[in-house]
Amino acid sequence: MIPRLLVVLDVDETLIYATDDPLIDRCDFQVGRYSVRCRPFLAEFVTRLSSFADIAVWSSASDDYVTDIAKNIFPSPDLLRFCWGRSRCTRRFDPERYLEYWVKDLKKVKRLGYTLDRVLIVDDSPEKIERQYGNHVRVDPFVGSDADATLPMLAEYISSFVSAANVRAIEKRGWESRQRNTAQPGATDNPGDAQ
Repeated sequence: MIPRLLVVLDVDETLIYATDDPLIDRCDFQVGRYSVRCRPFLAEFVTRLSSFADIAVWSSASDDYVTDIAKNIFPSPDLLRFCWGRSRCTRRFDPERYLEYWVKDLKKVKRLGYTLDRVLIVDDSPEKIERQYGNHVRVDPFVGSDADATLPMLAEYISSFVSAANVRAIEKRGWESRQRNTAQPGATDNPGDAQ
């Protein structure tokens, strides 16, 4: 039997957009000094995802901030397998750009008993998943647009991995283009066929 899929979700610019700009025209909730706008269809996305996968949150933001965001966007705290912030990330330094960044090493998830063959991580920043790029589903950064329609398409795409024995072996780059084309005749519904 194939283990249940685990989907690890980033927060900032993946599920929500947060700003300390007081001129934001609409926000869904406040966390500290930040006005937060949820990506359109977030509630439906969470409901759909939870019907076929375990869900977790992992962000490189501060632990307290991540916990506060999660409390606002997930209907029940029991829905999440874990909710991690920066303290669970690994600090890296890019010597060419002289920049510090944070990496989410999925070996930490493996220690919880999950096989990485059945783990997807959704994030807008590929450098944060540099150690396990085969698990990464990249989304375009969400910057507050009401016209964004990524999450329904993403839920449909992720649902196609439910029976995949090894999600790491399936090419995920360009998934959005392939999803847009699934409505056209002759398109494939299996992400493994699009390699």
